[in-house]
Amino acid sequence: MSTHFPFTAVVGQQDLQLALLLNSVAPNIGGVLVRGEKGTAKSTAVRALSALLPEVAVVAGCRFSCAPASPDPECPDGPHEAGTGVSRDARMVELPVGASEDRLVGALDIERALADGVKAFEPGLLADAHRGILYVDEVNLLHDHLVDLLLDAAAMGASYVEREGVSVRHAARFLLVGTMNPEEGELRPQLLDRFGLTVEVAASRETDQRVEVVRRRLAFDDDPAAFAAGWADEEDALRARIVAARALLPDVRLGDAALRQIAATCAAFEVDGMRADIVMARTAAALAAWAGRTEVLAEDVRQAALLALPHRRRRNPFDAPGLDEDKLDDTLEQNGGEDEDPDPDGPGGGGRPPRGDGPDTPPRPEGESGDTPAPSVPEQGQGQEQGQGQPSGGGEQQPVRATEPFRTKMLSVPGLGEGAAGRRSRARTEHGRTTGARRPQGALTKLHLAATVQAAAPHQRARGRSGRGLVVRRDDLRQATREGREGNLVLFVVDASGSMAARQRMAAVKGAVLSLLLDAYQRRDKVGLITFRGKDAEVALPPTSSVDAAAARLELLPTGGRTPVAAGLLKAHEVLRVERLRDPSRRPLLVVVTDGRATGGPDPVALATRAARLHEAEGIASVVVDCESGPVRLGLAGGLARDLGGSAVTLDELRADSIAGLVKDVQVTNRRAA
Repeated sequence: MSTHFPFTAVVGQQDLQLALLLNSVAPNIGGVLVRGEKGTAKSTAVRALSALLPEVAVVAGCRFSCAPASPDPECPDGPHEAGTGVSRDARMVELPVGASEDRLVGALDIERALADGVKAFEPGLLADAHRGILYVDEVNLLHDHLVDLLLDAAAMGASYVEREGVSVRHAARFLLVGTMNPEEGELRPQLLDRFGLTVEVAASRETDQRVEVVRRRLAFDDDPAAFAAGWADEEDALRARIVAARALLPDVRLGDAALRQIAATCAAFEVDGMRADIVMARTAAALAAWAGRTEVLAEDVRQAALLALPHRRRRNPFDAPGLDEDKLDDTLEQNGGEDEDPDPDGPGGGGRPPRGDGPDTPPRPEGESGDTPAPSVPEQGQGQEQGQGQPSGGGEQQPVRATEPFRTKMLSVPGLGEGAAGRRSRARTEHGRTTGARRPQGALTKLHLAATVQAAAPHQRARGRSGRGLVVRRDDLRQATREGREGNLVLFVVDASGSMAARQRMAAVKGAVLSLLLDAYQRRDKVGLITFRGKDAEVALPPTSSVDAAAARLELLPTGGRTPVAAGLLKAHEVLRVERLRDPSRRPLLVVVTDGRATGGPDPVALATRAARLHEAEGIASVVVDCESGPVRLGLAGGLARDLGGSAVTLDELRADSIAGLVKDVQVTNRRAA
């Protein structure tokens, strides 16, 4: 059995430790979403927590971990008689990003059912995680429908499977922990809301703390068993505290004054729905139990708000996370009641968890919360323009702010792809409408019943069929083919030259790109950003799932100089070549934002034409956003679009509610599309 890094030895992540411990005391809080940069002990802390959870008693042989004292009457392996069972450690089950729906919830073994006549249900990871921890690393990369399924199970405490003639319900109560790196893309707001608590983590910038982290990690790597033994007393004490808090939790009183503060706080921060109020109430009660109290105090409500509300305030990926703590304190003070008596020196020290820091570890610097704010959408008319770009000569101007983003028309890649599930272009997927059938390639996941019967029917006489039954063999089984939507790689090539530098025009251009970035976020695309001006082009952002990173680079984009269109297209060609090797199934969509006025160098127009035809020859779907304005227009962007084999759309036509959009959809066309 492998030795985990001790939970109490984790340095400088008090908020993360507290959120995990509160969920171990009260799993109905709804889990923890841990957001932070790589290398910040997210996975280490989660795995360490599993060793702290008390052993669980289970019915011997039950695949669904029923408690022997009160077995689940609807257990698929039941019925079980109440009695003594066997004890085992609490499990930590990991859900891989590439897991299928069947692997998560379980399903009928279709091949055994049709070929052997055995109706057998195979439990999934939700059953394995019952009464333990379900850990999802990189939860932001998991498909939305899988996140929905596991969050539904976490909220209801049960998993329901209704498919292929199987109707199964089993208990699924677990501590749900998801970790993610925001640089790889955000979760959708509606999914963020389903996690009970969220924690932002970052590496300490304090030298002594970083030294202590390295010292402990090296000591653990040299001798894991000896290092763990040195922390055994702290681990035992924390384990006992979890047990005591669980026992005390039913006796915790949530008074009217605390409830009023919770409701007022949620209303003040304008969170949607009532889930935030319920989660805050459960968290505040768990905080009181953790502190050894039976009364919820204002300090519990405040801490619950800091853990339960930040992620519920985000409306789009460009909103900064976090709460205004001054506003929070004012709200709590205005809605305080007489039955509140905050006592920071009371039992449990105000509900803070043990820090897990050794005697030689310095205290955490004041004001270092570990939060890393995300870039926000710039607002019009806000003071002086900010942001400095690197000079490139040629009359460079300071960056301007983008106009407000808007809903854009649908841009899609023609044909039928097989890329990662998303919401942009047509693709063969595991989910969607059934379009046909084929022989299974590997394990059978979605049976096409009609096609299977058709394949078996001609062979019934030869197989000696008797009675009214149908003899089906494995060779007859047919996999359903389905059509849904895929996410694409949307590569923006943005003209930042002097011809685009008119302040009103550049603000509109940035607003349009920001709008397309928001659309890419909603459609689960990867995005990349290339800019060109002066003499060359540069990759401002390599392809990533983090659209807020692209928005931040766009905000600081300076303008000026000549217009090297060819350089921008050639840089895009190289980026797409590399990405094709990394992820060949993800189809690209090239979005060129320019007025088409190629200048600089010998024969710039001919060079731009040749560079564009490289993309056309490889069948790259493309669209040119024509930024030309004024009473006299040259139509150069339209010519560039024809060379690319794509289409052109003006800034006005890009809007979903534009008059031009009512006449025709903005659809990427490609002369090489089938």
